[in-house]
Amino acid sequence: MLLIGNGRVITRDSSHPFIEKGAVVCDGKVIVEVGEYEALKTKYPSAEFIDAKGGLIMPGMINAHNHIYSAMSRGISIKGYNPKGFLDILDGMWWTIDRNLTLEGTRYSAAATYIDCIKNGCTTIFDHHASFGEIPGSLFAIAEESKKYGIRSCLCYETSDRDGEEKCDQAIKENVDFINYCSKDDSDMLAGMFGMHAQFTLSDKTLDKCVSALPGDAGYHIHVAEGIEDLHDCLHKHHKRIVDRLMDHNILGPHTILGHCIYVNEHEMDLIKETDTMVVHNPESNMGNAVGCPPTLKIMSKGILTGLGTDGYTNDMFESMKVANVLHKHNLCDPTVAWSEVPQMLFENNAEMGRRFFRTPFGRLIPGYSADVITLDYNPLTPLSGDNCNGHILFGISGRYVTSTVCAGRVLMKNREVLGVDEEKFYAECRQVSQKLWNSINAGK
Repeated sequence: MLLIGNGRVITRDSSHPFIEKGAVVCDGKVIVEVGEYEALKTKYPSAEFIDAKGGLIMPGMINAHNHIYSAMSRGISIKGYNPKGFLDILDGMWWTIDRNLTLEGTRYSAAATYIDCIKNGCTTIFDHHASFGEIPGSLFAIAEESKKYGIRSCLCYETSDRDGEEKCDQAIKENVDFINYCSKDDSDMLAGMFGMHAQFTLSDKTLDKCVSALPGDAGYHIHVAEGIEDLHDCLHKHHKRIVDRLMDHNILGPHTILGHCIYVNEHEMDLIKETDTMVVHNPESNMGNAVGCPPTLKIMSKGILTGLGTDGYTNDMFESMKVANVLHKHNLCDPTVAWSEVPQMLFENNAEMGRRFFRTPFGRLIPGYSADVITLDYNPLTPLSGDNCNGHILFGISGRYVTSTVCAGRVLMKNREVLGVDEEKFYAECRQVSQKLWNSINAGK
């Protein structure tokens, strides 16, 4: 038994959204009771105790679109890299990194990402992996790190024609093997999807191979219309828009995630809605790559399940929330928008997306839900309630306020100490592995 208490509890349960001095009780992997702190402390006197010390108690964060392989890019300098646009950024930076990424680099990238997730209170990630330097076994290497660090993960491999047919076939096999592995895994902490890069690096032949190889109804995870170049390519080569092409290849559906969707029109939105396909918004990445602002609020108004991700830009979902809020205000020149839509993406829709892939629901502090709980060192300077908690989170909190992280009942961090991890030793090793990667990249230039 685990009791997390002595804090202000934000439950995300509409029937009981806020407890001024509350607690959450976990038994094994699930929540068994949520209520007043003193009463639950008396009821469960022998439970292990995590003291929120008057701070916040919330459900763990969920990242609906991440890129573990980007972890070692921080501070990198690539010889000759002078991008003129989005395609140059892809080829000169990201594809160059993944072409040099070995299983060792993948493993350390995963460990670094999971440690950062724990520190920022993120307990579930949907990751879209690429390591064309060494494809076979890469998802399994990430899964091993996921199990080690205790973060729930939905993984896929980025299938693409960009490095030739042999690599493409390896990517397809990695997806299939991992999906089949997850179907037999009973931990409810791993799930698999069929990853694809974007339509402009996928031939009709490859799309058909992916669809033919898909095990069951696992669904696809693909970037869509992230840059205008993707749309122009589809119109020029296939004489149709991107979502139409995906529809024609039977890729849309309730287990498919479309990342970005910046250059989609209303007709495409209607197709996405009719097929119950999901969309993930990645505001920081879109701004950083200068690819444009997606019509996210219009997409949501259609009733499309739209989540919030980071595209590897950060593991701090609070940061992503802040950027999404101001991006749409700025883009639409309207300070009244995004107040409700962005919290809905992060706190409601990401959890609903998770329920399509995992058996035990999570994202709320409700009995029967997975025990994904975080505490934060936040002492509000103005009144805090269930009605205004999103405003406090938006303007008062970042991931570094997280003090303890629990996922599926397992304590991953307590009082800002990541348990079972020698961080100094790990980061020293990670710097060596990343330097090896950087050397390999620049030797090949």
